Amino acid sequence: MKYLNLIRYQNLLFIALVQIFIKFGLFIPFGATTVLDNLHFAFLVFATLCIAAAGNIINDLYDVEIDKINKPNKVLIGEKVSEKNANRLFIMLNILGVAIGFYLANSILKPSFAALFVAISALLYLYASYLKGILLLGNLTISILVAMSLIIVPIFDLLPAVTQQNQTTQATVFTIVLHYALFAFFSNLIREIVKDLQDINGDKKGGKNTLAIAIGRKRTVTIVFVLGVILVFGVVFYMYENLYNSQAILLYFLFAIVGPLLYFCIKAWDAKTTSNYAFLSALLKVIMFLGICSIPLYQFVILK
Repeated sequence: MKYLNLIRYQNLLFIALVQIFIKFGLFIPFGATTVLDNLHFAFLVFATLCIAAAGNIINDLYDVEIDKINKPNKVLIGEKVSEKNANRLFIMLNILGVAIGFYLANSILKPSFAALFVAISALLYLYASYLKGILLLGNLTISILVAMSLIIVPIFDLLPAVTQQNQTTQATVFTIVLHYALFAFFSNLIREIVKDLQDINGDKKGGKNTLAIAIGRKRTVTIVFVLGVILVFGVVFYMYENLYNSQAILLYFLFAIVGPLLYFCIKAWDAKTTSNYAFLSALLKVIMFLGICSIPLYQFVILK
């Protein structure tokens, strides 16, 4: 169980679920042409999870001292898992993920696509070792990588199958994934800023320069509130532009995404304590999950 907690298995299950929804809840119902059979798609999911798990490990390795301050009861490395074993697991998972990426890229006759896995692995290492401590850059980097966990599916499964005959369908489905990736990016960006508020004490002692440290808690909370309001308006605009012809998914978005986002904004307005920030972070995670769960419903917007 200690190793499952080290790789943050709940987050990995979330990534796997998202990718499965995209493949079986979007591509197949829309009749998109794909190149990955079920086995090779499973390889894609597994490779993504390996690199994500490695990223979680290296992040914990660099944050041991900070975590002793921010979350002393949840420190694993040096307490339940040795640093040596954590490093070994990090290396093994990276090698496995990149190797499967190379195999997949060659199996779809797009060997250059393997560079994606190398780049994501390298960025996760840079994030943990350096970028995380730079004002907003770390938040933006990890949010881009979260969005990439969605985009990588159509890159490997749709792009190699594009022809003149199917390019309209392929582009439509790819655009839907991009919309969800944008939602994941923006939601995660807000959550990362909230987490910086939550971890400000340890980050200060760790020499990091997060937004909360640079401009203070009060101003950062105001920014979180404003970003939450922007996200609400963004989702509502998206509903108006794309979902008006499907009452069921419209109601889902309204009650499962917009409603909780409005509640988030209300709670963010006067958030002051670590427990307030922890609640906001958890709430955003639930909103992201509910948002992603709408992917299988999207087929009913166009397919009547």
